Amino acid sequence: GKLFCEFVALIIRNRMHVCLSEQARRSSKKTNFMTVPAAIGELEKIEMLRQADGIYRLDHAVTATQKEILAAFGLDEDAIKSIAAKLGRTLEAIRKEG
Repeated sequence: GKLFCEFVALIIRNRMHVCLSEQARRSSKKTNFMTVPAAIGELEKIEMLRQADGIYRLDHAVTATQKEILAAFGLDEDAIKSIAAKLGRTLEAIRKEG
């Protein structure tokens, strides 16, 4: 089981590496944040918080660095906002049930 999980993780990491490398080649600026560990660290900064009105929203705007990393995976700021909104509705439904 553990070996299988490590194998799947390696496949995912390799795919991330390929996507980030292609985006770095397409970009004209210095892209030292386009490594897998740096990209994961940068994307971890995207957070949702429950506001005073009880609705979950993104805590901060998506930065230019995050936008470029997301572009490597075929995502944009609007996609992140819609995913966050959908997740917020799901969390709200779970909170009401429980």
